[in-house]
Amino acid sequence: MAKERQGFTVWFSGLPSSGKTTLARMLEQALKQRGYKVEVLDGDIVRQYFSKGLGFSREDRIENLRRIAYVAHLLSRNGVVAITAAVSPYQEARDRAREMNERFVEVYVKCPVEVCIERDVKGLYKKALKGEIQNFTGISDPFEEPVNPEVICETDKETPEESLQKILKTLENLGFIEREEGEENAYSEEEEAVVRKRLEDLGYL
Repeated sequence: MAKERQGFTVWFSGLPSSGKTTLARMLEQALKQRGYKVEVLDGDIVRQYFSKGLGFSREDRIENLRRIAYVAHLLSRNGVVAITAAVSPYQEARDRAREMNERFVEVYVKCPVEVCIERDVKGLYKKALKGEIQNFTGISDPFEEPVNPEVICETDKETPEESLQKILKTLENLGFIEREEGEENAYSEEEEAVVRKRLEDLGYL
């Protein structure tokens, strides 16, 4: 049975096919194994049930992300870890999500668009390049790189397991999850110093 703990929000952002959903699901399983209550808010599923009718203009995307942020807020304030996996291309929308969720961690899933195109099993990038899909992030619509995320996972250079360990380590450093004994440190001393500095700049430490 899951212990009663404070909830928080882990907000994944990144280009389509960068690895957001993969890491979100891996984090979900890792936290459930530690006894946390977890819900994943996948961007496609949220659009189907909460944002039907919204298009892909900047205004509609920001509204879609506002709805995701609000659901995450409701979950986290009731002791659930809310994990979001949506493209989240605009800094404005991510800032609003952070303001709405007090215990908030942004994970930037960084990956070159060329690699994302190679990974795209749905063929959406190819359609966007042909002009068959409009306002497609990374092709015909911009992705504004996060200014100061808590975690950066470079999925073209790291294994999914290495990226997951980075996220878990950051959550431990923030005190959002309990530290496990004997857990392998995903960071070198230099990387650890960079992470601590980032968290200090954000006012967490």
